[in-house]
Amino acid sequence: MPAIAPFGTWSSPIEAADVAAAGVTPQWLDVVSGGPGTEGGSVWWAESRPAEGGRVALVRLGASGAVEDVLPAPWNVRNRLHEYGGRPWQVVGDTAGTGGAVDTGGTGGTGGTIVFTHWADQRIHARDVAGGPVRALTPEPDQPHGVRYGDLRPGLRGEVGEVWAVRETVVGSRRTDIARDLVAVGLDGAIRSLAATHHFMTAPQISPDGTRAAWLGWNHPAMPWDETEVCVAEIDASGTFGPHRVVLGGRGVSVCQLDWESATTLLALADPGGWWNLHRVDLQHAEGAAGSPVPVVPVEAELGGPMWKVGSRWSAQLGDGRHAVLASSRLAVLDEADGSCTPLAPELTSWSPTVAVHDGAVVGVAAGPRSELAVVRVDPADGTVTHLTPQPPLPPAEYLSVPEERTFRTSGGEDVPAYVYAPRNPDFAAPEGELPPYLVHVHGGPTGRNHPVLDLDFSYFTSRGIGVVAVDYGGSTGYGRRYRERLREQWGVVDVADCAAVAGALAAEGTLDPERVGIRGGSAGGFTSAASVTTADTAGTYRAATVKFPILDLSQWTGEGGETHDFESRYVDGLVGPLPETAQRYRARSPMHNLDNLAAAVLMLQGLEDEICPPEQAQRFVDALEGSGIPHAFLTFAGEQHGFRRAATIVTALEAELAFYGQVFGFATPGVAALELRR
Repeated sequence: MPAIAPFGTWSSPIEAADVAAAGVTPQWLDVVSGGPGTEGGSVWWAESRPAEGGRVALVRLGASGAVEDVLPAPWNVRNRLHEYGGRPWQVVGDTAGTGGAVDTGGTGGTGGTIVFTHWADQRIHARDVAGGPVRALTPEPDQPHGVRYGDLRPGLRGEVGEVWAVRETVVGSRRTDIARDLVAVGLDGAIRSLAATHHFMTAPQISPDGTRAAWLGWNHPAMPWDETEVCVAEIDASGTFGPHRVVLGGRGVSVCQLDWESATTLLALADPGGWWNLHRVDLQHAEGAAGSPVPVVPVEAELGGPMWKVGSRWSAQLGDGRHAVLASSRLAVLDEADGSCTPLAPELTSWSPTVAVHDGAVVGVAAGPRSELAVVRVDPADGTVTHLTPQPPLPPAEYLSVPEERTFRTSGGEDVPAYVYAPRNPDFAAPEGELPPYLVHVHGGPTGRNHPVLDLDFSYFTSRGIGVVAVDYGGSTGYGRRYRERLREQWGVVDVADCAAVAGALAAEGTLDPERVGIRGGSAGGFTSAASVTTADTAGTYRAATVKFPILDLSQWTGEGGETHDFESRYVDGLVGPLPETAQRYRARSPMHNLDNLAAAVLMLQGLEDEICPPEQAQRFVDALEGSGIPHAFLTFAGEQHGFRRAATIVTALEAELAFYGQVFGFATPGVAALELRR
């Protein structure tokens, strides 16, 4: 018989340390030929490790099936391209990667040369695959992180060998003083500039015959999910790029991925019809300013996503007119022969945008409602799933909340998808008639989304009797351009209202206690959380808000002289409105300027090395709460950037959050230290 205890007080086998341990996340997966494993090559990926201070290691699947480190500590395979990072590794001397159709030449050792970016200095380094010392290929910049590289791609053939990359150079004192160009970096350390067509670019990709290069570019105020352009340039005998021409994109069309299909044909994930679909561009018939893309198989589903990290990949060519695609983050096969889009492995409900093909099968990083992110292999013939990395030890399944996919309706008649994680613990039941406290979880971006997957962060709360609902408010990706653009010039309005509508619907149906509702989120989710408790119409919905590394003052954050980085410095133009004509709107929607509406308690969590949402805003907000009577706490973490990567930080932040809810909602939280709330 389960014990009777109030919601929130249930003891749980899921500790904060378990959540931190689950943060070992595979990313940037690809297939390298000539390495250990099968004749089709071996699967490599980068792997974040909270227990190693958040280091990102480069690993591969060995011939025995065991995961092997390719680079030892302290090498940290990560970079600051656009601050979110771009593809940080490449192998030169072998055909590496699904899109790498050219033997790049240059050996440097058996199996080629590993080329990678290192977080501490942002330089490109190299080491022979067979072993040996690591050597720097790019010079030390004049100032720390003054030059950054990312999105490493195979370069030209040649005895030396090279990689192509995006180079960022700091050219002034403002966070937006950044210049970018496309460069070739030789294994001998020689660097040559290739092109600089736009303010933002992806690294060029070389055609199978080595005569052309293609890349994406875009300019402020557009974000890459607003509009991008596909550029193509001829390559002469010396390796120099000729003038580029735009063959697709622009004019309100976003392209998030491109690949060469042949020497004269590109495949691009573009959304001219309102959905990111796979399109074919024949360069022999794209002589004008922009070619007319032809959908490979048109579907009403998002086969691409927002390009937050340059080098992300949502599709891969399987051959014979078939393509592995991520349809709204779930694996499917697009078949040109019969025009079908067939789901594969439906138990995996979320795939990271890093798919590749290995021996005819799809490999990638995926999770499901009962499984955490892992490297998997899926046979396209029958959908058989093989886990290439073992699942980490998980608590018993009966303590893990399984998401329920729901759709709620706003007062304006808009559908809002959400995932409900109900309290779950077989050892306890609540007193008769008691309703559980709930947390509204707000994803970041705001051009992001939630997924119906196992989430130990959520289960940490649900196993203690605190429910979670993850809301895909208007502006979320995965539902087409129309839904994404519900947030255009409406940030701080639509997102706030949608979250409140979901909380209100759950209260009306008796799922949650309307007197014990909290809201939580980080980055843009931190903005929406803070805005939700400082907006007059919704402030009464919530008793508590956990606000992590947030945006709190829109006018201070945005613009060329603002507090954020270059990539997002004009993001708010589309989310709120252009300046200066909508300046009053910026102030009206900023939590910092609406503190008179605040009645909820606030927990603020902030990394001190955050370049995206710098700590100045959080500090000013907390300072303004001193003496207000509003319960609040402010925890800062040295060495953390945007998002928490270190195990100790994850543990401290999660335990503080639990203690915070206990103190605000009025239940005991045994096993975690009390949190000092200032007023």
